[in-house]
Amino acid sequence: MRAHFVLSEIGVGLRRNLTMTFAVIVSVALSLALLGGSLLANQQVNSMKDFWYDKVQVSIFLCNENDADNAPQCARGAVTADQKEEILGELEAMQLVDEVYEESASEAYDRYQEQQQGQPIAAVVTPDQMQESFRVKLVDPERYDVVATAFAGRDGVYSVEDQRAQLENLFALLNGVNYAALGLMALMLVVALLLIVNTVRVSAFSRRRETGIMRLVGASSFYIQMPFILEAAIAGLLGGLFACVLLIGVKYFAINNFLAQEIPLINFIGWDAVISVLPFVLAVGALMPSVAAFFALRKYLKV
Repeated sequence: MRAHFVLSEIGVGLRRNLTMTFAVIVSVALSLALLGGSLLANQQVNSMKDFWYDKVQVSIFLCNENDADNAPQCARGAVTADQKEEILGELEAMQLVDEVYEESASEAYDRYQEQQQGQPIAAVVTPDQMQESFRVKLVDPERYDVVATAFAGRDGVYSVEDQRAQLENLFALLNGVNYAALGLMALMLVVALLLIVNTVRVSAFSRRRETGIMRLVGASSFYIQMPFILEAAIAGLLGGLFACVLLIGVKYFAINNFLAQEIPLINFIGWDAVISVLPFVLAVGALMPSVAAFFALRKYLKV
């Protein structure tokens, strides 16, 4: 009997505040979709870091004849065969180094022409302007500074560059977008919480006569509050379900059927990552409105 009464009260409350309940569902769905999207975006960025950092190389560019006149670090002239052999020997002896590839000036020129194909600057550059280099793959890319310290400023070395620095600009941008999504999610959560509080307040005011009678017949505070809390929980759970549908739709349509085909170089996160986030989204969707309703009732429902 009590369970039937609580369920009937929930139905009455949802019907009386249908418009506000719908607004709560939509705002919760959007905020939780942003929350889930932010968690997945963070996993994507970490996955990309692991993938690309494992492939980055340290480039040791060697002085050529043109650099002797233009670069102070190459004032002693172009790199000699002995200097190259010495650098190569030291690199191969370092336990930190996994693999060393020597790129000649002609190979560097061919690669440059391929990268700049169709650009006006490609016709201006000549093979003698390109630099020889050693492309070094490290066992631990985080220890780039060891190689930089060992070879930067040596005779015959023009510069030591870490490709990871180029990637970190991209990852900083992606992290910035993720933080912006988290900020928008927080704003939407505040809006959702305000709507929940107002919905509970209106519902409690519209049923003040019923709650007064229940109080007179000795009903407990928890029993009186339960229908209101469950109403908020159901609205939040529906919002969580819509958020899950949005996340699944973005994964299927936007990522699998578009981005994965247009940008094959990126290894996008799989369904396992999406599925692992969905229970958390549903849990937050149910608990957040319940807690908000509980504290709202303490103020607006005197029991």
